[in-house]
Amino acid sequence: MTTTNFDELATRILGGGAATEADALAVLQAPDSELMGVVAAAGRLRRAYFGNTVKVNYLVNLKSGLCPENCNYCSQALGSQAPILKYSWLSKEETLKQAGAGLRGGATRVCMVSSGRGPSERDIDKVVEMTEALKDEYDGVEVCACLGLLKDGQAARLKAAGVDAYNHNINTAESHHDNIVQTHTYDDRIDTIGKAKDAGLSPCSGLIAGLGETDEQLVEALFALKALDTDSIPVNFLMPFDGTPYQNTWELSPLRCVKILTMARFVCPDKEIRIAGGREMHLRTLQATALQVANSIFLGDYLTSEGQDAKADLEMLRDNGFTILGLDADAFDELIASHDRPAAAHGCGDSCGDSCGGCASGDTAGGTCGPQIRTRGAGTAVPANA
Repeated sequence: MTTTNFDELATRILGGGAATEADALAVLQAPDSELMGVVAAAGRLRRAYFGNTVKVNYLVNLKSGLCPENCNYCSQALGSQAPILKYSWLSKEETLKQAGAGLRGGATRVCMVSSGRGPSERDIDKVVEMTEALKDEYDGVEVCACLGLLKDGQAARLKAAGVDAYNHNINTAESHHDNIVQTHTYDDRIDTIGKAKDAGLSPCSGLIAGLGETDEQLVEALFALKALDTDSIPVNFLMPFDGTPYQNTWELSPLRCVKILTMARFVCPDKEIRIAGGREMHLRTLQATALQVANSIFLGDYLTSEGQDAKADLEMLRDNGFTILGLDADAFDELIASHDRPAAAHGCGDSCGDSCGGCASGDTAGGTCGPQIRTRGAGTAVPANA
């Protein structure tokens, strides 16, 4: 077996070369003892394109649950018994309130997400109105919409309203897709990404790791995203919600997750690699290490689960020498200082301390515990975690 020199690989890529599928597979299968060397090599690519900045994104779940699609991994899907928040569309005023919390918390992009197969024209009307209001109130804010499968003309309407990006994840390799969802096809997803690109929206598409895929299928998915030329790639780690077909599925370790993110950086060196859902649960103490190769995170909570305390997110970034894209050092310090308030004010459960992303203790003492269901922010009267 040929040993890959990852520093030479980084040099080749910086010189205009590209990682091969064999290179990507070598990253995933590198010995754990060599992890930091692999991270250091990929970190050269991260710094070349993004310096030490981290882009902070904020999710607003416009409509939660009640989805007719049967994505087996999703707490909002048809048949899911996960005890999540369920509500119909937020009002424009509530959307502005929730988005504002994230923007004041350091985010520069608001990701507006709605459950469902795809938007109706009335749904597009709502998002157009919300986007125009956000752009009027917050100078320079980026808006990413994630509304499901698009029909002809809908992407153009979103673009005209000021939406900057459209998220639609491929989630997994084409060869594995039908194992995780049966109510739509892989080609349906590719079609929607194409519609977004054709309308001039920045394409955002990523994957979910931990769905029973092989190493080769992870590589397949990453090279598919490269071929799609997506500008941002959210890498999610399966959150095995109770009440879904993937409950009690624990295939990932912190080291494995760092390798997946590192592979993404080698394959797509100049793209935004975002650590998305499952960050706290699966990376745990390696979150900051992962940011040596990734350059983007979600602040606070996710769609239906709670994330790490927002102040802890910000302190992690500062403590590890990162800066927030769009904030100078003084503003960063002031932002962290503004979060000095009792942990109880976040609505956090005592059992999780300051980190509510759930845990995955695997075969260690105490067993496993799943995602912490979101009970604050959008759809509730409790302040958002931002």
